[in-house]
Amino acid sequence: MALDDKRPPATRSDPAGDRAREAIGKARAGDARALARLISLVENAAPELRPVAQALAPLTGQARVVGLTGAPGVGKSTITAALVAAYRDRGQRVAVLAVDPTSPFSGGALLGDRVRMQEHATDPGVFIRSMATRGHLGGLSEAAPQALRVLDAAGFAVLLVETVGVGQAEVEIASLADTTLVAVAPGMGDAVQAAKAGILEVGDIFVVNKADKPGAQEAVRDLRGMIAMARRDAGDWKPPIVTTVAVKAEGIGDLAAKVDAHWSWLDSSGQGEARRLARAREEITAIALAELRRRASSTRSAPRTTSSPRTRPPRAPSLVKTGQSARYRARQSFRPGFYHDHGFRRL
Repeated sequence: MALDDKRPPATRSDPAGDRAREAIGKARAGDARALARLISLVENAAPELRPVAQALAPLTGQARVVGLTGAPGVGKSTITAALVAAYRDRGQRVAVLAVDPTSPFSGGALLGDRVRMQEHATDPGVFIRSMATRGHLGGLSEAAPQALRVLDAAGFAVLLVETVGVGQAEVEIASLADTTLVAVAPGMGDAVQAAKAGILEVGDIFVVNKADKPGAQEAVRDLRGMIAMARRDAGDWKPPIVTTVAVKAEGIGDLAAKVDAHWSWLDSSGQGEARRLARAREEITAIALAELRRRASSTRSAPRTTSSPRTRPPRAPSLVKTGQSARYRARQSFRPGFYHDHGFRRL
């Protein structure tokens, strides 16, 4: 736009914003391809993402986000598919974000979770998107928060997020979801395992799946003991335990009812608003850190120049590698001018 453009802001040309609003309009009208393209923009951090995010902002905040996590093999995908059916019976539009691990060796991902949800593939009220972690830790993809905003803006009432198979420390889903379901299965550990810090501490609802297998009641007992050890104030939410046989849809109605009860508690206690505020804070922090990593990576890959010692990349890595300097001492070799000249003064 020219510097002497005196037109009111409402009449100025904004091609990128117009394209973003057109794509979002199509997605909200039920165009699955337009919705898929918007999520691809998020995954690839495309330059068009900024106007898209700006156009999305006023349309978000209506959907409920349910996270489902647990160890590999507990039946997360089967539970997710059963919950989709339960919410569709209520007439609600449902979107599923299924996260699969990326191979640290080949860099590929199978993206096979949606194979278990084929019965919903032709339902226009259901949208299923697989997403690879692309090396991101915590059980989710780095693009998951923004992808959920796209799905929220598209008008889905319920967003189901299925994490990769996780261990004891991958708890990122708790900062993303309104309600976190932790799925376990019989024979996955004893009372000591249940009492360990980690993923079991983030559950709002515990799901003992494959409850028709031996050891199901022992798993329920161990979880009850773990829940009883936690300190809670009056009015705090006490996580319930639901037993299911997801392949037969047994217990899914009870599970959906417990999720509804948790949503009601979030609204009445004010915790729902607090969680969404914390989620926004986490998203801003994640975007800032991702930008720092990108700039640091571009700095490392930039050709070495000798025009100015101020902008020359430091020799710290080689000094640390050869044992000539400790890491903390080597950090001092990054001159203040180096940070300034490579854009780290502000984002």
